[in-house]
Amino acid sequence: MRDRLLGYRARMTGISGMTSSWLDDHVDDLRNGMDSLVRQQHQVAAWGAALAAHLASGGRLLTAGNGGSAAEAQHLTAEVVGKFDRDRRPFSGICLSAESSSFTAILNDYGADQVFARQVAGHGRVDDVLVLMSTSGRSANVVRAARAGRDLGLRVWALTGRTPNPLARAADEVVSVDATSTAAVQEVHLVALHAICAALDQALQGAAPREAAGMIVG
Repeated sequence: MRDRLLGYRARMTGISGMTSSWLDDHVDDLRNGMDSLVRQQHQVAAWGAALAAHLASGGRLLTAGNGGSAAEAQHLTAEVVGKFDRDRRPFSGICLSAESSSFTAILNDYGADQVFARQVAGHGRVDDVLVLMSTSGRSANVVRAARAGRDLGLRVWALTGRTPNPLARAADEVVSVDATSTAAVQEVHLVALHAICAALDQALQGAAPREAAGMIVG
C-alpha cells in the first residue's frame, strides 16, 4: 500500500511539473498576445463606437466562428442582445454558428464552405456589421463569409491570430493577435470582445437621455 501511495505521489509530482511548465509557457504567449491587442486599442475602440451607432440606428450585428471561436461569436451576440455593464435596450445580434438548423441544412445541401456565407446572404443588409473570428485566419467557411459580406456591402471585421492570413486579407478591418497557440489567441479574442462591448457602452452613454426611453431594467 505504501509503495502504491509513493508511486501515486511521484506520478502526481510529474504531472504537476508538466502543468507548471505549460502554464509558464502559456502565460508568456498570452502576455505577447495581450501586448499586441493593447497596441491595437484604438481600432478596438473605433469598432465599439461604430457598432454603437450602427445598432442604435436599427442595424444588425452578425457573427461567426468555428469551435472555440464559435462560442466567442455567440458570447458577443449575447452581450449585444442582453447587456455588458449597464442596462440599455436590446440590439440585434445574430450568431451564425449558433443557428443549428440553418447550419446543418446548408452543410448538407451546399457543403461546409458555405455554412456561413449563405446565412450572410440571407440575413445581411448593406452596412450591417459582420464580425468573423478565426485563430488561424484560414478557415475556408469563415473566409467565404467575409467575401460574401463584402460583396453584399456589409462591413466585415475580423479577429484573427498572426497576420498575414486569408481572413485578414478578405476583411475590411482586422485585429490580429500575436500569439503562437490557439488557446492564447482565443483568450485574447475574448478580452477584445469585452473591450468592444465596453467601448459600445461608453459611446451609448453619451446618448443616455434618448436611450432611457427604451431601456430594460432588470
